[in-house]
Amino acid sequence: MKTLHALGLSVLSGLLLSVAWPAQGYAFLLFVAWLPLFYVEQKFYEESGKRTKIQLLGYSYITFAVWNALTTFWVSNSTLFGGIMAVALNSLLMSTVFYVYHTSRVLTHNKSGQFILLFYWIAWEYFHLDWDLSWPWLNLGNGFSAYPHWVQWYEYTGVFGGTAWILIVNILLFRAIYFTYRNRVVDRPVLAHFLMAVLFIVIPLVYSINTYNNYKEKTNPVDVVVVQPNNDPYTEQYNRDPEEVLSHIFDLAAVKADSATDFVVAPESAIQERPLYENYLDRGKSIRILREYADNHPERAIVIGASTYYIVPEDEEPPVEARPFSNSDRHYVAYNTAFYLDSTQKEQLYHKSKLTPGVEKMPFKKVFKHVEKFAIDLGGTVGTLGTDPYRIPFETHTGDKIAPIICYESIYGEFCAKFVRNGADAFFIITNDGWWGDTPGHRQHLQFASLRAIETRRSIARSANTGISAFINQRGDILKATKYWEEDVIRDQINTNEEITFYVRYGDYLGRTAVFGTVMLLLITITAGIMRRNKHIIR
Repeated sequence: MKTLHALGLSVLSGLLLSVAWPAQGYAFLLFVAWLPLFYVEQKFYEESGKRTKIQLLGYSYITFAVWNALTTFWVSNSTLFGGIMAVALNSLLMSTVFYVYHTSRVLTHNKSGQFILLFYWIAWEYFHLDWDLSWPWLNLGNGFSAYPHWVQWYEYTGVFGGTAWILIVNILLFRAIYFTYRNRVVDRPVLAHFLMAVLFIVIPLVYSINTYNNYKEKTNPVDVVVVQPNNDPYTEQYNRDPEEVLSHIFDLAAVKADSATDFVVAPESAIQERPLYENYLDRGKSIRILREYADNHPERAIVIGASTYYIVPEDEEPPVEARPFSNSDRHYVAYNTAFYLDSTQKEQLYHKSKLTPGVEKMPFKKVFKHVEKFAIDLGGTVGTLGTDPYRIPFETHTGDKIAPIICYESIYGEFCAKFVRNGADAFFIITNDGWWGDTPGHRQHLQFASLRAIETRRSIARSANTGISAFINQRGDILKATKYWEEDVIRDQINTNEEITFYVRYGDYLGRTAVFGTVMLLLITITAGIMRRNKHIIR
C-alpha cells in the first residue's frame, strides 16, 4: 500500500468523523466514517511481514488528530496550551488503542478479527470516564446527541450502546465491501454482511422513532424560571460585586416569576464572594441576600452556583486537595458549589465532583506534589478543588428531589444516573459556557445533556451564565433555548419522574463487560506473542 494512499484514507476517516459530529454534524456518516481507516489497517494486516506495525500508529494518529482538532479546537479559545494538549494527547491515546487492536489481530492470526476493536474501544471509552485526564467528549455514542429520536434506546444501554452501534455497522459494511472488492464477486457471506449492517441500522432506528413518538410523560409539574445573566467570564464574572450580581439575577427572575413559580435556577459560579467559608456561612453577605430573597418569596426556592471554601479543622488531616493558608499552618479546601435555599433558611450544598482536568483538577497530584503551579487560570479559584463522595440530590420544599449537575458533569451518564438512584426526580444543570466563544463547544455541551434526559427519563432545567439556557424534556427534546451571549430569562413547567430506567439501575454495564473482554483478549494476545517468539527462537 502506497504511503500517499494510506495518508489520504487516514485523513478521510478523520474528516468523516468530524463532519458527522455535533453540533451541525451529519450523524449518519458515523456509520461509514471508520471504513477508510479499516482499509488501511487491513492492508497492514495482510502485509505484516513487509511493514512495521508502528507505521499504523502514525496513520491512525492522523485520523484521530483530524477528528479531535476539527471538533474540539474551541478548547484553545480558553487556553491555547490546554487546547493543543487535549488534541495531541487524546489523539495519541485513541491511536494507541487502535494500534493494540491491530497487534492483537496480527499476533493471533485473526483474519476476521475486526470485532476485537469493539471490546477495546468501548473499554477505552469506559476508562476515559474516570481518571485524572478524563475527556470523554468524543466518546462515539455522543455523536447522536443532536438526534434524540434516533437513540431513545439509550435508556437501556447508555452512550456505550451508541458506540457499539457505530462500530458494529462499520465493521459489517467494511467486511462486505472489502470482500467484494478483493474477490470480485458478491457471494453469500458478502450479502449476509450487507443485510446484517442494514438490519443493525434500521431496527434500532425504527424502535427508537416508535418509542419517541409514543413516549408520554406523567404529569407531575414543577414551575421553573431559568436565568441567564450573561456576565462575561473573562472580564465581569469574577470582578463584579456579589451584591450587584445577585441583584441582577433577581431582577431578571422577576420578569417571569410569580406566585406559581417553584424554583429559580441561576448559573454556575454566579456568587464570587471572597472568601465565602462554609464553616461560617452566616457571615457571608451573599448568603444573607439569598435568605432575604427566600423570606420575601416563600413559595419558591433558588438554586445557584458559588465558589466556596472550607477551613480544615486543626485536628483533621488535610486532604490531598487542601491548600495551606499563606499566613498560618492551617489548610482550606476550595469548591465549585451549588446552593439550594428556600424559606426554611436551611442551605443545602453540593460540590462539583467531575472536575475539568488542568483547570479544576491537576492530574496525578498524589504523585507529583508540585503539579498545582501549572493549573490553567480561567478566573475564580485555580487548581485542584474538593469534591463530594456521594451523589445526593437536594430535598426541596415541593417534596421533589432535584439533582444539581454542575457544568462538565453533564457529559457523564452513569455519574448523573447515580443521583437518580438516590431519588432525583429531575436535573438542574448550572454551567458557564462562555469560555469557548461562539464555537461548537457550547452547542455540543447543551446537546449532550439531551442524552442524560433519555438515559434517565428525567426532565432538565439548564441555566448557563453565558452559553445556551434551555429546558429539556424526558425524550431529550431541547425546548425554549436562549440565544448565545444574550441576557435572558425563560420559564416552563417540567415534569418530575420517579421511575427507574434499565440504564439507571445497571449503569455502564456495557463498559464493564468490554473491560472484561479486553482483559481476556489481551491475555490471549500476550500468550500468542510468547508462543510466536518461542517458535522463532526454536527455528
